[in-house]
Amino acid sequence: MQRLADPLRLIAPQFADRIGFARLTHQAFDGVDLRPLRDRLVAKIADGTAQAGEGLDLSLIAQLLGDKDAGLAIQAEVLAFHQLFRSPCAVTKPALRVLALAAAIDMGGNTPIEFLLEGSEIELLTLYVVKDVGLPEPLPDHDVAIVVASDSEECREALASIEVAASRWPRPLLNRPDRIANLDRDKLYRLLADIPGLDIPATICVTRAQLSALAVGEMRCDDIAGELCFPMIARPRGSHAGVGLAKIDDAASLASYLAERNEHEFFVARFVDYASADGLYRKYRLAIVDGRPYACHMAIADRWDIWYLNAYMAFSEEKRAEEAAFMRDFDDAFARRHRNALDEMSRRVGLDYFTIDCAENRNGELLIFEADNTAVVHNMDSPDVFPYKQPQMRRIFAAFTAMLARHAKSGSRT
Repeated sequence: MQRLADPLRLIAPQFADRIGFARLTHQAFDGVDLRPLRDRLVAKIADGTAQAGEGLDLSLIAQLLGDKDAGLAIQAEVLAFHQLFRSPCAVTKPALRVLALAAAIDMGGNTPIEFLLEGSEIELLTLYVVKDVGLPEPLPDHDVAIVVASDSEECREALASIEVAASRWPRPLLNRPDRIANLDRDKLYRLLADIPGLDIPATICVTRAQLSALAVGEMRCDDIAGELCFPMIARPRGSHAGVGLAKIDDAASLASYLAERNEHEFFVARFVDYASADGLYRKYRLAIVDGRPYACHMAIADRWDIWYLNAYMAFSEEKRAEEAAFMRDFDDAFARRHRNALDEMSRRVGLDYFTIDCAENRNGELLIFEADNTAVVHNMDSPDVFPYKQPQMRRIFAAFTAMLARHAKSGSRT
């Protein structure tokens, strides 16, 4: 453990190489059967020849194959004795070395930074900040560091360890841990609520007991929050990717929802019907890189609870044409319409890189669903089906790598 009175020093890293998140996820996305590789790695572990990086790869493969518990158990065993890993780099002599500060969480709990660096001349070292281990003394050598752990409760201890050392960090440190905390759903509302041209429903943390009382008429919606009413949106606290997300139309549907869930804390918010004039819902993902917005995707569906996969964009040429136009005209259309709101949101959030899931409400305001630093921004979609996507993703990746290089060159701390 580091001695906090001392300045943080740098050494040559003792890293373990791994196949990495991006390559393994690409293979899974493309339908490659990962089980043979899993079996080979399991055999190496059994005969005692596996390296730490192979153990971390096995953890990810288990999660990609749907066995999250096994994957996390393997990861915990690996991280107990080794915390620093190197991802593949496109060149043998990297122009820049980036240190990503990660938490020991499932595969969706850290920024998938490997996707953002694919094909670049940047070497990525990932340091897992583990409970009862903390940061090494000295630190691995690097040109610029970035915190990739999320705002989730499982990452709080890792973020706290990084925050203690942040003021003395020997290199530029991006996505500071105190600013990542702004992304928590209820904190984000308080941070952004008064921005002109921006609509963000109040997100309120409630207990199961409160919702149960609301369901049987012992409590009213405005007893919880002034703007809350039926219909409302509910989700378990800490859930992601739409797990447990539901529209609650009345007290009876709330009772049914609670009967199907066993969590003790939930987030609730007013429901906003953001359907366009044609009855379809349009949801956007933006990446904010160095203060500038970029289009990541546009999902179009006849349901309010959209994410890209359930919009079935690959099966509709008309939807893809609209998404292509959205990306092509983004700077002069969507980004210009919402420039003031996006600029002020970026300023208040204060992160060098994050993503926004959003829409436009019926008044034309920017409707914010979520801001995150761990959403997947990738170029895995087929260029045959989505020919407009890879050029757009390369723009985002280029902006991200340019941001890292700029900070590394200036030596500034943000």
